[in-house]
Order: sequence, then C-alpha cells, then structure tokens
Amino acid sequence: MKSIEQKRAAHAWEKCQKYGEKEANIAKGLPALIMNSGLMQVLAFCHQKGGEHKTVAEDLQDWLRQSFPLIMKTNNFESCMEALFHAEPATFQAISAEAFAWLRWMRQMASARLKAAKGG
Repeated sequence: MKSIEQKRAAHAWEKCQKYGEKEANIAKGLPALIMNSGLMQVLAFCHQKGGEHKTVAEDLQDWLRQSFPLIMKTNNFESCMEALFHAEPATFQAISAEAFAWLRWMRQMASARLKAAKGG
C-alpha cells in the first residue's frame, strides 16, 4: 500500500507531464499566494485568470477531490467552491493543509521534469 506522500508524488508527477515553464512557475508561486490570500481566493483568481493558472488550479482541485471525496464531489470549479464554503472550519483547514502538501510535490516534480526535458 502506498503512503500518502507516495500518492501525492505520483499524482503531481502524472499531472505535471503537460506542464511547461509557465505552469511550473505558477505551481511554485501558489503556496505563497494561498498563505497571503487563502485557498478559495486563489482558486477563484486562477479560475478567472484562465490558461495556465486554471490548469494548475484544476490539477490541485483534482487532488483535493481525491483526498476529500465526501466533501469535494466533482472537479467542477463551482461545486468545489460550494464545498469549501460549507466545510466545517477543521475540515477547511485540513483541505488547505493538503493543498500545501500537494503543491510541495508539484513544485519539485514540475521543475524536475522541465530540467530533464531540457537535458539537465
């Protein structure tokens, strides 16, 4: 059986296959944005911004849905936000903590993949 760290790493590894430099840089910056503004505001910002921001946010939402299937029922932006609005404070904190944990892996995996693709 895989550990939660292995599951996070595998998910990030799979998702970052499609990432370019922009997505990798967005993934690097999201933890600081979440620390400053909060998870829901950052997800809304990424959704509104579209493009690469939306791609990274959707990958994060996919992981959160897998991690909290009873709360996050779909990858749909609206239902994700609704679930976060109605989550109990302790659950919301757990979801935010999980977002940070996944993003730690995504930052590393995306950078490693880009470096390998460049021959490094």
